[in-house]
Amino acid sequence: MFLILRNLLRLAVIGRTAARYDALPDSLLANAPALSWLWRRIARRGVPGRDGQRLARALAELGPTYIKLGQLLSTRSDLVGERMAVDLAELQDKLPPFPGREARAIIEEEFGQPLSALFQSFDDKPVAAASIAQVHFAVTADGQEVAVKVLRPGIAAAFERDIDLFYWLAALAETVLPRLKRLRLREVVDTFARTSRLEMDLRMEAAAASELGGNFTDDPTFNVPAVDWDRTGGRVLTLERIRGFKVDEAARIEAAGFDRDAILAMASASFFNQVFRDGFFHADLHPGNLFINEQGTITAVDFGIMGRLDQATRRYLADMLIGFLSGDYRRVAIVHFEAGYVPRHQSIEIFTQACRAIGEPLQNKPLSEISVGRLLAQLFAVTEQFEMETQPQLLLLQKSMLTAEGVGRLLNPSINMWELARPLIEQWMRENRGPEAQIVEDVGAALSTIRRLPALVREAERVTADMAEGGLRLHPHTVRQMLQGWDRRRRSDRAALWVIAGLLAVIALKLV
Repeated sequence: MFLILRNLLRLAVIGRTAARYDALPDSLLANAPALSWLWRRIARRGVPGRDGQRLARALAELGPTYIKLGQLLSTRSDLVGERMAVDLAELQDKLPPFPGREARAIIEEEFGQPLSALFQSFDDKPVAAASIAQVHFAVTADGQEVAVKVLRPGIAAAFERDIDLFYWLAALAETVLPRLKRLRLREVVDTFARTSRLEMDLRMEAAAASELGGNFTDDPTFNVPAVDWDRTGGRVLTLERIRGFKVDEAARIEAAGFDRDAILAMASASFFNQVFRDGFFHADLHPGNLFINEQGTITAVDFGIMGRLDQATRRYLADMLIGFLSGDYRRVAIVHFEAGYVPRHQSIEIFTQACRAIGEPLQNKPLSEISVGRLLAQLFAVTEQFEMETQPQLLLLQKSMLTAEGVGRLLNPSINMWELARPLIEQWMRENRGPEAQIVEDVGAALSTIRRLPALVREAERVTADMAEGGLRLHPHTVRQMLQGWDRRRRSDRAALWVIAGLLAVIALKLV
């Protein structure tokens, strides 16, 4: 009872703030007439700005957790719409700084020693203050210039209180509006809670920076500051200090004598390599997190939000994009069905038609005029009518693509980053989707099947022995059901399926 009352009180505070900014769009309340009627009577009228801009201002006022929620919603164009997702992506993750003396106290508590033992100098005035942490410049005891990220005091406890409320609201929303179940709101909260908890453990951010930097050790297109592990803990992250300027400072780039087109080429190559070569990408590459260092190389900071794509998802993306760009919409549809993204009971013909509606405007356009991020956004926007379940990793990628394309336009609005990445795209396709790659994949699948074959045979013998011992007969219909279930496995198991089917048939004949 206490929890419900507390949530209701906090909901009242949220409602009051949202009403002051008229932050709930009519489209969100369209299927809840009673709630829509009430909202129209309490919300302030005439608040300037689009729906997403008003919501962003309300979330910023509500505090750190809500700012992070807005950032998550900016990746969910299927939930909030493309225009609102773009507006929420511009939500400024900035808060007033906390005092430098508190930052010093947190550092000393984290490492159990005085600050002077770690740093010979420490700037009390932060250079950046965001929702969960702020950054101070310092010099280590051995003379290295570093940037020290310190977690906000009390942020973890405040976050957990807000997460409890979000779970309660997600359950309430799915109860009141059953159509929202497709959006898996509680799973969205799960994802938000998990990623935010990881983001608040600065050791995880350090590990992400280290992994990303390792992927580009011998790659000159992208630089990641080194981690100072001796001065990094759960609430403190220390990185090599980067000297340079932000990627959107065109005048400074030109004054330094750097070629903006060359920088754009490096940005294109580095983003493509992160997504397709490595399957591990920086998912928050806005201009505030991208710098041009003194050597003219792109350098990233802030590794709290990262994305991962397994090999199968990368191949899905490649096949889907090829289908769109070549006008083979049937192939686009097949890719979605094979990946399990669209349920089998949906019509592949109608889904093909929907893909055509998205792809036809792209035909006869050069790659330089195509936004892959916008293409993905349009694709995800039609998912509701086909019961396509949300794919968080793809939504995060789509948001990241839009952000990266925006950076590209800042550097040179007449050149598309995908045009510059064309040689890398073609090479990756030859290595991963060409005939030679298919042969390698099939050989690997066959070897994997052979390795698993003894275990599969033993399992089949055990099942049939248990049936025989229990006086059960293996009816042909049962065999058929088992085979149908196995047939839904990956193609790499097909050789094993035939072997097991033969064994089951022989055993079945003996038992009948």
